[in-house]
Amino acid sequence: MDIKKLEQTATEVRIGIIKAIHSAGSGHPGGSLSAADIATALYFSEMNIDPADPEMKGRDKCIFSKGHAGPAQLSAMALRGFFPMEDFMTLRKIGSMFQGHPSIKIPGIEMSTGSLGQGMSASVGMALAGKLDKDPGRIYTVLGDGELQEGIVWEAFMSAAHYGLDNMVAIIDNNGLQIDGRNDDVMKVQPIGEKLESFGWNVIEIDGHNMAEILDAFDKARKCQRRPTAIVAHTVKGKGVSFMENQAGWHGKAPDEKQTEEALKELRGEM
Repeated sequence: MDIKKLEQTATEVRIGIIKAIHSAGSGHPGGSLSAADIATALYFSEMNIDPADPEMKGRDKCIFSKGHAGPAQLSAMALRGFFPMEDFMTLRKIGSMFQGHPSIKIPGIEMSTGSLGQGMSASVGMALAGKLDKDPGRIYTVLGDGELQEGIVWEAFMSAAHYGLDNMVAIIDNNGLQIDGRNDDVMKVQPIGEKLESFGWNVIEIDGHNMAEILDAFDKARKCQRRPTAIVAHTVKGKGVSFMENQAGWHGKAPDEKQTEEALKELRGEM
């Protein structure tokens, strides 16, 4: 899939996010929208996966450690064919397998996440197991920058470097905001890149909304040996919907009917 098509698909992912969260009446649009380009690149270009066989041997695995941004992952997966998009529209509804965060009840989801920090540790375990089993699959973990305030994340970073897990990539959705405001005001996590380098990681910093840069970073990560790679993706919370962009208030609030119409009109205009 070429860059232009991937960009169009990322817009479709964003449309799915807005529709599902509005239908649910609750959810986390801000961090889902900021991760939409990353999710699109993973599911439509980078990962070796088969929607018809979600448990395919040797597959690549994606863990959204920032589980509240699960709508980005699930919208991409629906478009990729893991399940119908109309099923995803039952997000957060009673009886639906689509909970507020990713669940292993969903075909293609490797780990139930939501408790911040846990996904990174599990990813290290998966990557280490892959090395021991000589499994060709790679592990991709999407984290929020606010999530880096969790101490367990840094234990996982240390372990991954110690074991030379070059079969894993951590993508930090660095949008600078969390539920309580600016990261720098809540608990400063910068400089992320320098910290990860000091832990022994191969670090690549990119514009997380530039599809060419995202794909190039994944390509560089594949070529790196004996070190895990961290992609620090500089993003905009609420990207694609102007009234949500860079607004911490949209971290965990569903748009109403009028706001949804406005958001979808804006996104469809991009297509």
